[in-house]
Amino acid sequence: MSAYLPPLRLVGAQILRDGEMQRRSLAIAEGRITKGPLPEIDMHGFYLLPGIVDLHGDAFERHIAPRPGVPFDPVHGLGSADREAAAHGVTTAFFAQGWSWEGGPRDPAAAEALMAALASYRPRALTDIRLQIRAETHLVDAGARLIAAVERHRIGYVVFNNHLPDALEMRATRPAEFAAWARRLGRDPEDHLAAVEQAATRAREVPRHLCRLAEAFDRTGVLYGSHDDPDGETRERMSMIGARIAEFPVARQAAAAAKAMNDPVLMGAPNVVRGQSQNGNVAALDLIEHGLCDALVSDYYYPALVRSVWTLVDRGLRSLPQAWAMISTRPAEILRLPDRGTLDFGRRADVTVVNAETRAVEATIAGGRLSYLSGEAGRRFLAAPQVMRLAAE
Repeated sequence: MSAYLPPLRLVGAQILRDGEMQRRSLAIAEGRITKGPLPEIDMHGFYLLPGIVDLHGDAFERHIAPRPGVPFDPVHGLGSADREAAAHGVTTAFFAQGWSWEGGPRDPAAAEALMAALASYRPRALTDIRLQIRAETHLVDAGARLIAAVERHRIGYVVFNNHLPDALEMRATRPAEFAAWARRLGRDPEDHLAAVEQAATRAREVPRHLCRLAEAFDRTGVLYGSHDDPDGETRERMSMIGARIAEFPVARQAAAAAKAMNDPVLMGAPNVVRGQSQNGNVAALDLIEHGLCDALVSDYYYPALVRSVWTLVDRGLRSLPQAWAMISTRPAEILRLPDRGTLDFGRRADVTVVNAETRAVEATIAGGRLSYLSGEAGRRFLAAPQVMRLAAE
């Protein structure tokens, strides 16, 4: 693991503290936010913001298999994804890995391989990379295997999803799209349809299966939720078994049900930036405008995280502190990560440095380690001779 930055103080920037932008300095030492006189770096013209906590991102899949059926060493892929996340201000990243009847890169064996690869890569990671497991509800026979894998690799976050209805609808109305999906997974369409139909036969066993998973996760302190809830009734059922995080509700009714039960709602930042869902589902901007969304995640595109903040600011839906909290403070609260998400004394030194004029991320500090540096911020760091001399020593 790379060494900590030397003790330093960033001065002259606007800093997000206590829910507002303040003109003050930020001191960092031994990976933590601290106090005291330290060598200074002039950061006038920049925002210093809490590091981004991304609760769901699957862009890593493109780093491991940049083309369908063309996988590379997962450890190397994780390294590439790590650097992409850091370049967009992410300091804590939950990579969303499937556990599904779909097979291919979302097969349980693929999930277990990624868990092992991450254990190997983690000592070199710049970003605090963790795994979220997206468990298909109808993969009943793999329940015990999932519990064992989650415990063995200390997975802290699982979501349940059911893509069978979408798969059956696609096969009936868009067979060419269904065939293309099968080929991306390394299957022919007939084999893929057989997998869908086989999973559908387990429908009666699903409720007990989910309860067994929920009980096991409660015992070990795993947080869990659901993904793509289609309606309020589904969200209510998930909440009743303890799946209290509502990730990407498909309809406004599902998001409203979550809020009525005080369950946090996560939506995709690309949905905000584009102004709509790529699948025709509810627009995240609509949910945010009506107070039905708590946090934003990268989904499939890291640049959308920071861009979503500026979209909300420019549309007058949120102030900068309020919008940034949706990708930092609130995600940290939802996943019970008390040492990050705010720039307070004693917390992890997770800082996203944004150029106030261009709105671009120019530096990322993750746990007191420099994970990304570019542009004018890079020039400022390199022009601070005392700090760089200490770093060299």
